[in-house]
Amino acid sequence: MARILTGIQSTGVPHLGNLLGAIRPAIDLASASDNESYLFIADLHSLTQIKDGETLRNNTRAVAAAWLAMGLDTERTVFYRQSDIPEVTELAWYLSCYFPYNRLTLAHSFKDKADRLADVNAGLFSYPMLMAADILLYDADFVPVGKDQLQHLEMTRDVASRFNHKVGEEIFVIPREMTQRETMYVPGLDGGKMSKSRDNVLNVFDDPKALKKRINKEIVTDATALEDPKDPDSNPIVALYAVVAGEQAAAGLGERLRAGGLGWGHAKQELLAAIVDGFATERDAFHRWFADPQAIDNELTKGAEKAKPLATNVLSRVRRATGY
Repeated sequence: MARILTGIQSTGVPHLGNLLGAIRPAIDLASASDNESYLFIADLHSLTQIKDGETLRNNTRAVAAAWLAMGLDTERTVFYRQSDIPEVTELAWYLSCYFPYNRLTLAHSFKDKADRLADVNAGLFSYPMLMAADILLYDADFVPVGKDQLQHLEMTRDVASRFNHKVGEEIFVIPREMTQRETMYVPGLDGGKMSKSRDNVLNVFDDPKALKKRINKEIVTDATALEDPKDPDSNPIVALYAVVAGEQAAAGLGERLRAGGLGWGHAKQELLAAIVDGFATERDAFHRWFADPQAIDNELTKGAEKAKPLATNVLSRVRRATGY
């Protein structure tokens, strides 16, 4: 039996792209596998950017509510909040002392801002070591990663190998990447990839009226008359409809647009209905969870209690090996 570990950022309410591209596949993996699944909310990482306590707490609660609403089974998955296991920060310090400065300067999280050093805090610079601690603290065998996270896993493997070699014993399990199938591409309202940084996202947990307003306002269409043929590829309506309602339904919508007699407004209405109906159960569940912070804390505390013994055991090995 292998142990699979996944970390998720506490950046607020996950959007449609997050739900379909990351959350649903991770839940399916945890549900279908006989392996152990560890899933944590990386709220300590968020401190590199967010300095308001209430915002951070609400973001963590929103992320937890979304995962629970999407059907995460906390009996099969160890679901916990990163900051509830303080051993991770102690381990990050040890790892930092075994990893060269020059290697950290190559980290994408630092290089992306290296030309704006006023925006770089020490936490952002040492970010890869905290991420490595997240993984190594639980003897993770596999870590599902996308291309943008592969470098951090390579650094984790590197520092674990350096440490093992230096102390002369296998203290850390060397994690391996779990190759993911091509992540579902979810277009944003502007046609580019859905991303909070582009402000082109759809929050499926929003009230239907708010969703309608956002779709109507943000998806730009031309002034082709109702009866005239339209190009389904000229805006993201059909592509968005495909990820929600399926390729076959989207093909039908595209054919009706090409034939004429269907307006862009009607197409937007069909997209809205697909989102509202398709996520009705999850929307209700999200708001029930979000309105009950104690229930969320109970779930995360339960997960932390499961994770704590393993974290304590691994950190004890590290302390012994380093002389503490």
